Formats: sequence, structure tokens, C-alpha cells
Amino acid sequence: MKAMILFGHGARDARWREPFDRLAALWKAQHPDTLVQLAFLEMMDPSLETAVASLASAGASDIVVVPVFFGQGGHLRNDFPVLLHSCQDKFPSVKLSATLAVGEDEAVLQAIVDFGAKAL
Repeated sequence: MKAMILFGHGARDARWREPFDRLAALWKAQHPDTLVQLAFLEMMDPSLETAVASLASAGASDIVVVPVFFGQGGHLRNDFPVLLHSCQDKFPSVKLSATLAVGEDEAVLQAIVDFGAKAL
């Protein structure tokens, strides 16, 4: 079974998480047959490892991690690969893969341009 993890940075302010919760809810509404879980690099739960464990225990065997970051900065270039590799070692029966940061996608950039254009 395939599943997705929406992976964010995390923050001290709990309100920072609200758009991530809405994003996960949108995914669930539009793709009810594919499990989705949030995970955070730091300061918020669940961690990437906890999210992988949760999805694996629900039967996921193929998990795609989508970094909900604007760009491929230091956390995604340095910290994230270590975390992903550690999860793969702990869950060898689960295929883990990752996309680029969502902000690297042309459609996401265009959505931001369109958002700005509506504000004018």
C-alpha cells in the first residue's frame, strides 16, 4: 500500500502548524484511499520516524515523503537525507522515497504568482 508523508520544518508556535493540518485534510478529502501523515523536522510532533512507524503499522509498504519547504536549503540538503536513511534502516520492509521541496515545482511557484496577482 502506498502512503504519503507531508514533511515540514516545525515551529514553537502551534498555530504555524494549521496550514499543514489543512493540507493533510485536503489530501484526505481528495485521495481517501491513500494514507497521509504529517511529520516535522523539529519542535513539533510527529517526527519523521514516528510518522513512518505509524504508516508502516497501518500497512504502508511504499511511502513518499513530500518536503513542504519552499526550497532545498540546508535542512533538506543535510539533515533530511540522514533522517530518511535512518528511517530506511529502521524499516527495511518499507520503500521510502522523497520528492524535491514543493517550492521547487513550477506549478507551486505559479500558484504563488497567481495568488499575488489576485492581491493587486
